Amino acid sequence: MTQRRLGSTDLKIAPLVLGGNVFGWTADRTASFAVLDAFVAGGGTMIDTADVYSAWIDGHSGGESESMIGEWLRTSGKRDAVLLATKVGMLAGDGGEKLAPARIAAAAEASLKRLGTDRIDLYYAHQDDEQVAQDDVLEAFGKLVDAGKIRVIGASNFHAARLKSAVDIAKASGLPRYHVLQPEYNLVSREKFEGELQDYCVTENIGVLPYYGLASGFLTGKYRTRDDLDQSVRGRGMGKLLEGRSKDVLDALDGVVEETRATHAQVALAWLMAQPGVTAPIASATTVKQVEDLLPAMTLTLSDDQRDRLTMAGA
Repeated sequence: MTQRRLGSTDLKIAPLVLGGNVFGWTADRTASFAVLDAFVAGGGTMIDTADVYSAWIDGHSGGESESMIGEWLRTSGKRDAVLLATKVGMLAGDGGEKLAPARIAAAAEASLKRLGTDRIDLYYAHQDDEQVAQDDVLEAFGKLVDAGKIRVIGASNFHAARLKSAVDIAKASGLPRYHVLQPEYNLVSREKFEGELQDYCVTENIGVLPYYGLASGFLTGKYRTRDDLDQSVRGRGMGKLLEGRSKDVLDALDGVVEETRATHAQVALAWLMAQPGVTAPIASATTVKQVEDLLPAMTLTLSDDQRDRLTMAGA
């Protein structure tokens, strides 16, 4: 497996990122540790989380995922074996909310403490904040970079115009620029990334790490009818995916799966890994078996014809 350079940074990662949204939510301590161990043992290098994970659960306040990862890092001693990505911008707290400079500073300190580390390798603006001047946001990130607390900054859920203006401001002002974009992108959700945003990332060499790489599990092929949606907590929210072109995508996946003898998840992730601008998709797992199903995607190469059929099915 060949590692990929993350945009124009010095960071190199395996072509699959482990999503940490499930840690402390649908994966308890034992399951989370087992998943993390299996991912690293299989060649994985980057773990993605956020300060807001999993504040949507009754009794949770955010930071549960970071705390779980931090505990695993302390007990496993594997901090130097992985790169950590986390985010600020959706969880209000000390310093305000969203991307207020004081909030960025306070949130970074809180994330560092929960993760039990002295640096965050990739720190995202989790969402855009048009109420704060972009140069103020970048300056706040810059102070953290200068202090050695974060290495690289990224943007999540940004539109093309706002990403471009932020990069332009950074270049003109000598401030840190966004080197990474994290958009929603997969075989059945393409409109938010393809087109202007993707073209800009390719032109500017911005590394793309898409989330919902498997469309919350839909692209594993296990959700075929409405009766299937009760298989998991996440399945209950994807009823709309059973309509429109999504069935065509599953049919195309079925064909490529038969040809390659790979799984649906592996083929869907391999398609993402082959898209222009994409460095590595993000996928989560709650069991070691699921991790073992995801890892072979990193070495799966689809033919031009197979990629084209999948692309056309979801166009």
